Amino acid sequence: MKNGINIGFALIFLLTSSNSLAAQNTKRALKVDDLFAINKIAEPQISPDEKWVAYTITSSDLTKDKSETRVWMSPAKGGDALPMTAKGYSASEPRFSPDGKYLSFIAKRSESGDDKKDSEDKPQVWALNRLGGEAQQLTSVKQGVSGYEWSPDGKQLLLLIKDPQPFELTEDKEDDKKPRPHVIDRLQFKLDYEGYLDRYRSHLYVYTPHSDIAPRQITSGDFDDSQPAWSPDGKSIAFVSNRTNEPDSNANTDIWIVSADNTDKGATLFQLTTNPREDDSPVWSPDGKSIAYSTITASQKLMWYATNELALVSAKGGEASLLTPELDRNIIQPTFSADGRQVFFVLEDSGEQNLASVSVKGGSIKQHVKGEMEIEAYAMHGKTTVVLSSKREQMAELYTVDSAKLVPLTTTNQALMAQLNLATTENIHYKSADGTEIEAFVTKPLGFNPAMQYPLILHPHGGPVAQYSFAFNFQAQLLAANGYVVLQPNPRGSSGYGQDFSQAIFADWGNLDFQDVMAGVDYLVAQGYVDADKLGVGGWSYGGILTNYVITKSTRFKAAISGASEALMRSNYGHDQYQQGWEIELGLPWENAAAWEKISSFNDVAKITTPTLWMGGGSDWNVPILNSEQMYQAMKRLGRQTQLVVYPGEFHGINRPTFQKDRFERYLSWYNQYIKGIAPDSTLH
Repeated sequence: MKNGINIGFALIFLLTSSNSLAAQNTKRALKVDDLFAINKIAEPQISPDEKWVAYTITSSDLTKDKSETRVWMSPAKGGDALPMTAKGYSASEPRFSPDGKYLSFIAKRSESGDDKKDSEDKPQVWALNRLGGEAQQLTSVKQGVSGYEWSPDGKQLLLLIKDPQPFELTEDKEDDKKPRPHVIDRLQFKLDYEGYLDRYRSHLYVYTPHSDIAPRQITSGDFDDSQPAWSPDGKSIAFVSNRTNEPDSNANTDIWIVSADNTDKGATLFQLTTNPREDDSPVWSPDGKSIAYSTITASQKLMWYATNELALVSAKGGEASLLTPELDRNIIQPTFSADGRQVFFVLEDSGEQNLASVSVKGGSIKQHVKGEMEIEAYAMHGKTTVVLSSKREQMAELYTVDSAKLVPLTTTNQALMAQLNLATTENIHYKSADGTEIEAFVTKPLGFNPAMQYPLILHPHGGPVAQYSFAFNFQAQLLAANGYVVLQPNPRGSSGYGQDFSQAIFADWGNLDFQDVMAGVDYLVAQGYVDADKLGVGGWSYGGILTNYVITKSTRFKAAISGASEALMRSNYGHDQYQQGWEIELGLPWENAAAWEKISSFNDVAKITTPTLWMGGGSDWNVPILNSEQMYQAMKRLGRQTQLVVYPGEFHGINRPTFQKDRFERYLSWYNQYIKGIAPDSTLH
């Protein structure tokens, strides 16, 4: 009888396993083209009655070679999602009017049946009546609107508008298209995606929809204003601005308050914060008596290596209090609870981004949604909380929070997920050369067998002040689907591990971070499943910069891909957008040349033996293509295996779908050729 039970159990187990394997076999490995089937959710907003959640979905079309963003809406308790904007144009910044009657958004489109307007090709605010009908255009600003918020009573709109250039105010549309010289007199004169900077600034306006009265300007000056927030009573507006004597020379942003009925264009302002570093992300308490915000209190010298803290200040001014003085982790997007007793925020910590809160009186931090995930955004209203979250094997979706549990709200990528056999990712910790503990993520090939040896791709992240997290990572999945082990470490310089960990590489790039990533490679080789003779490395931005250090300091790698990287540092001064950061970290290049040359991997280019693919956007002013061109030229002159790929018209991020496809196909072709010995993809020219 005992044997019979065992045999029966074995048969059931075998049948169950067979069914499971059959289901698994119906799935397929991830492909490059799957990138364009992923729908990217953003900007969740909860309706005043808490019955609906609006959000945006960005999708890509390879055939049309463009991406498009639409506004959608889902019942807060679950159910079928409804598209609120049509195909053919992009919409963003969905907002519910305070009475819940309208769902508004920003878009470039013209009203059906209307004659062409001067402002039709500029972004304007539109509103949909939720009872039905076509969207109605609420603003008609000639130079367009870059942001907006409803007043608490729903009678007015707060608009963010950039100062018009003279030609934008003329009736001659052909004149708008004429090229004009860039006249430059600013210290900071370049910015990626924007180009050359001028003196036309972004300011705040108040506008009454359906009124013949033009928007009323309530701030002005040679300063940019951003992140406006209405007070609960609708009488005041808090905003962020750097109004120092020379804003381009420092990162000092403060929170200011202007009256909503201001008539002197903001000549009369109240400065709420005076901290010499960044104060931003202001939110009003429900009673309007205080403002919570994100602040940096570390010295200017620590730049982006410093940690964001949470602060609270009376709306009447006075000394601010730090609510998280002992946290030593970044806080993101502060929001008051409905009763005003707590401030919620996203907490970045050791590869996770969770939803946490702290009392307005300070004290211990409470985590409401925690675990191995990344919360990318969230919204709170009344008793309803919605988070946008992803995991290593789950693309980002919206969830409602029910007693710390996540209840799925959207299934935007469910159909795609059902087709895919995704690789598993392991969270590991190892010791660097000096004993420092380093965290990393290892994505293993499909059908992974620990008894076998696989090629490895070391994939450093950008930043450097950033972190690999438990979020879904397309590139790791793609490489694993093609037979590679993928190592994504968080070396020193990364965020999520405290300020000291982050600032450890200050003015010393390519030293401790190099040791940290190489220790990760050694750790995996020691596990026995990585082939030490088949190593590759590659990253983008600082990931490319660290790749340059790896291949100039080590000859162990068979292939490298350096995307949007820096190499000859002094050549970037006055050419990229980081003059302020360079001066703080390295000093003036003509006064402290040794510091600049110390971290310039170009000086060791002759040591590179690894076949290297250099890539970047032709219009990138974050990390200019100049760097990749110089490294390519040097390697070519030295007779090394190398190639340069420049994407015309692209900035630091590659946005055109066909270029995105090309980039990933080149990744696979380059690694396959030099690590696996596979002939290069003949379709890539």
